[in-house]
Formats: sequence, structure tokens, C-alpha cells
Amino acid sequence: MPLTDTAIRGAKPREKQFKLSDEKGMYVLVKKAGKYFRLDYRFAGKRKTLALGVYPDVTLAEAREKRDDVKKLIRDGIDPAQMRKANKAILVVQNANSFEAITREWFIKHSPNWAESHAIKIIRRFELHIFPWLGNRPIVEVTPPELLAALRRIENKGIKETAHRALQNCGQVFRYAVATGRAERDASADLRGALAPVKHGSMATITEPKKIGELLRAIDGYEGTPVVQCALKLAPLVFLRPGELRQAEWTEIDLDNAEWRIPGPKMKMKFPHIVPLSEQTLNVLCDIHPITGQGQYVFPSIRTDSRPMCNNAVLAALRRMGYAKEDMSGHGFRAMASTVLHEQGWLSDVIERQLAHAERNKMKAAYNYAQHLPERREMMQAWADYLDTLRSSEKVVPLFGTAKGE
Repeated sequence: MPLTDTAIRGAKPREKQFKLSDEKGMYVLVKKAGKYFRLDYRFAGKRKTLALGVYPDVTLAEAREKRDDVKKLIRDGIDPAQMRKANKAILVVQNANSFEAITREWFIKHSPNWAESHAIKIIRRFELHIFPWLGNRPIVEVTPPELLAALRRIENKGIKETAHRALQNCGQVFRYAVATGRAERDASADLRGALAPVKHGSMATITEPKKIGELLRAIDGYEGTPVVQCALKLAPLVFLRPGELRQAEWTEIDLDNAEWRIPGPKMKMKFPHIVPLSEQTLNVLCDIHPITGQGQYVFPSIRTDSRPMCNNAVLAALRRMGYAKEDMSGHGFRAMASTVLHEQGWLSDVIERQLAHAERNKMKAAYNYAQHLPERREMMQAWADYLDTLRSSEKVVPLFGTAKGE
């Protein structure tokens, strides 16, 4: 008599395991540990047993469907046990040949020859921007459109340079897979020209951790006026536009609440802006307060206290420090922060709001200047701490632990 669900559910374990028979060789093996669907069959003259699942995760109806599928394989001359082993072997090979597995193999092989900071930056780029979309895919099945879709996500965050670097790194992985017999071709080769070009020029910046550290140490050693040196120290910490930085007024800065509120008319987008002040930023402001705190401007002109310092004061200081126009610009501190913070995994919306980038909806922008403020406070302090790490050590380990992933 065929089994019923009621009979299976009501079967109680005994001292020894026992069987509840169904039809066509299928039965339920009742143990103290649980109830298991099994199928006895003969293939090539040998008696064999195949597991069909555990009750109640697999229902009686589902077990019978599996039984019928197995019977069909046997009629077609296929041993279901051997087929199951083959399928498992295929899965093992596919997992070993996934895009992430091969990338990590490539990374382990080549990273000992790289600077530690460079190695961490590369693997972090894969973990943030590529693995979530392509990591589990067998590398041989990854198509150029799939790769482009992942790269477009990076590009749409405004970090075009990172997208280009990710494409280059993916190409290295594909070529490694081809060389080791796990892929037939480099899928990245078809994407030449598919990404928007990175525009370099007046926005020259530095994003390599070691070079950022060198720049920060050069700023610390700058021998110009204290006002210009303090402006230089603040530039990477607050990453404002040069005009917004130089026009800072003491009335806008609340040292007690660690906030700098810039009125809309001073901002490029004409909307108010809030800059959460890290401990390091507060220290710089406290250093300069005895010098300029009695006047209107934080960074007054050398000629008169009634005007802020000139437009090119920070730029001229960079040139005197030996940084040419193709190396670093006044705006470059913004690009530096944007690139590195995105690569560290901070939410794009938080970064863009702190950069005070344009909001398409002007009405919305007028009210959203305080958006994500708690996250921005956390990010600005983590960014300042990270800069301290770069400044104090020539062997840099990027600080990713506090970043907020996308």
C-alpha cells in the first residue's frame, strides 16, 4: 500500500531504525535523527541505494517525482548515482573556476611583487565593485555586456578613473584565466572605448596612498605664512572648492558643535552647506584662531583683514612645494577625497552630499543640505584619521574598517 503523509508524520523512532515502504522501490528510513527518503534500484546487475531527501523538507509528492525521474534515467541506461557524482564534480570545478576564485588566485600569485598599499587597493576594488555582480559566475561564461554592466555601476558613481582601473584589472584576470586554461578569451578586450574617458587637466589630483602621505608631510613642512599653511592643512580635511575655503568666516564656524555652516551665496550651487569638523580640523582652526580669530576671515589677505586671501594662495603654495600643475591642483583635494572614499566603500550619496555636488531638483536641493549628516560626521572623522595614517607612515595600509559598503 502506498505511503501517506499522515503515516510518515506519525511514525515514531524506535531503538533500531526501520523502513516505511512506498511504491517502486522507494521507502522512508526512520531513525532517531530523522526521516529519510531512499530508493533501492538495480543497475548493471548491482543493487544500489539513492538518497531522495529528508522529510519534511522534501515532501512525499516531491520524493515521488524524484523517484520517477531516477527511474527514467535507469531506463535510458544512466546510473543516477554516477550522474549525481558527476554533477557534484562539475559544481566543484565551476566553483573553482568562478570569476572570484580565479581573481583571488591571480592576486595571490602577483601581489607579493606589489607595494602593500597597491595590493590592498586592487583587491578592495574587486570586492566592492566586481565580485558582488560577477564573483560567482564561471569565468568562461562572463560576457562583455555583463562586465560592462558592472563597470557602468562604478562609472555612475562619478568615479570614472576607478572604472577604468577596474577594467584594466579584470583584463589581467581574464588573460591569466586564458593562460591557465580556464577561459577561452579576454572578455574585457571588447570594451575598449566603451567607458567614458577620464578628463585630466586643471583637476589634477593625487590618489595613491603613498603619494598622499608625501603631500601631507610636505604641507606640514611648508615654510610660508601660518595662514596659508593652515589653509593647506584644511584643504584635504574638508575638501571644499578653493573659493569656498578661502572665504571662510569665523561667524560660520561653531567650534563647540564642530560644524561649519556655509551660507548659500558662497557656494557654487547657491545652497547652504554643512561641513562636519573632525578633531583634526578643529585642531587646525584652534591653531589659527589666536592669529586671525579677532577678524572676519579665517584666512585673511596678507594686505588687509577686510578681504580673504587671494584666489591662488593655495595653488601658489603647492607650486612652491614642488607640485607642478599636472601633479596637483587646488581642486585636486576634492577629487582625491572622492576617489579614495568611493574606493573605501562609503555610500555614494553620503560622499556626493558632502562634496556639495549639483542636485538636479533645485527645490529638493534647497532642503537637503543637511541630508545624511550623521553618516557625514562619521565619514569626515574616519577620513581625517586615514590621512593621519598616511602622513605618519611610508608603508601605508588603507583604513577600510569603518567604511560603509554599497
